[in-house]
Amino acid sequence: MPRLPTVAIVGRPNVGKSTLFNRLVGKRLALVDDRPGVTRDRREGDAKLLGLEFRVMDTAGYEDEDPHTLPGRMRQQTEAAVRAADVALFLIDGREGLTPLDEEIARWLRAGQTPVIVAANKAEGNAGESGRLEAFALGLGEPIAISAEHGEGIVDLFESLRPFVEREEDEFEEEEDEEDPGRPLKLAIVGRPNAGKSTLVNRMLGEERMITGPEAGITRDSITLDWEWNGRPVRLVDTAGLRKRAKIEDKLEKLSGADARRSIEHAEVVVLLLDATRGLEAQDLRIADHVIEEGRALIIALNKWDVAEHASSLFNGVKRALEEGLSQLRGVPVLAISAKTGKAVDDVLKVAFDLRESWSRRISTGELNRWFEHAVDANPPPAPSGRRIKLRYITQVKTRPPTFVVFGTRVDQLPDSYRRYLLNSMRRDLKIEPVPLRLSFRAPKNPFDDRR
Repeated sequence: MPRLPTVAIVGRPNVGKSTLFNRLVGKRLALVDDRPGVTRDRREGDAKLLGLEFRVMDTAGYEDEDPHTLPGRMRQQTEAAVRAADVALFLIDGREGLTPLDEEIARWLRAGQTPVIVAANKAEGNAGESGRLEAFALGLGEPIAISAEHGEGIVDLFESLRPFVEREEDEFEEEEDEEDPGRPLKLAIVGRPNAGKSTLVNRMLGEERMITGPEAGITRDSITLDWEWNGRPVRLVDTAGLRKRAKIEDKLEKLSGADARRSIEHAEVVVLLLDATRGLEAQDLRIADHVIEEGRALIIALNKWDVAEHASSLFNGVKRALEEGLSQLRGVPVLAISAKTGKAVDDVLKVAFDLRESWSRRISTGELNRWFEHAVDANPPPAPSGRRIKLRYITQVKTRPPTFVVFGTRVDQLPDSYRRYLLNSMRRDLKIEPVPLRLSFRAPKNPFDDRR
């Protein structure tokens, strides 16, 4: 797997480097205190920012001291971090403005080969705007305003970092192609008690691996099994039956249910098994909705088809009920199977691999924005109070599930119906299988917006 791009956070003491580091890695890994000099060694962590993934380094505050002193040795560590990084994020205190030490750090950064982004921190509201404007004098490009503590300016930070840390499309595709042959399909079987989950697992494995019987709730723990289907690796998870939470009083059943829900969170594709002799119930829709909310690909399998009555009307009725009950994801595959006889069990695996491929799909930026321009031209966004909402471009920030961000102005006024239009158009025009898609809208903070 290619190494992640690296971002080194640098600056004088007490400008908020560790606070920003903690925000980017999503954990309080670095100690934070009002006193300067808390950080001494380089600390590294895996960061995520609106789908961008990179390695981030928190460095000691840069001080102009003798190399043999402790501050001097700390500075040498900082210099080594910047040399090794793909980009340096130079933090200044936006409220305090430039200091002579900031200017000294800027001279050192300008003399190096590492690209530099200047960020005026502690700029919540417009508090750091004067400091940001002062930072133009450093000669390191246009500064951005952020607040590491309050999470402001994240979109501007994303746009500034993206050219340096976003890997090329072919690198993503190469990485995924290399992983596909040996990467097991993570497949979870879920459903209400006594739907036949363990029987289906046994049929897939070709052996009586799981205990089965007419009693409901035999399976308590989520059991993970590694096997192969037609030479392709599968990590199969059999889970406990999921009843409506209000009906659960037994502590062990509560734990089993929580374990099953964790299995959904770690799966790639989830098979929701229904008992065809009982049809679709409200609890089935609740489970399906949870799977979709977690961003997992979903298959509905109607089990016990060999003993179902009025099969054709039952199948059509279930499909209609799913279209109404799961309006956020239409077209979920529905298969009629029999775990007991083996009917259509192979079809479940084939559809699961196909869905996993679509769930992992990355669309090239060019293709995505050609579609986006056409979709916006065909149906422009509304103009609330006569003020145009301008959508500039779209980018895919991650896969599994496919996740997209649209950048534009006044996107907070965009109605949900327009978001649904874009998602439906994307599925249709880009031929995306019925897997969950995530779409959000971002607008860079404009300090003059409040003055209009």
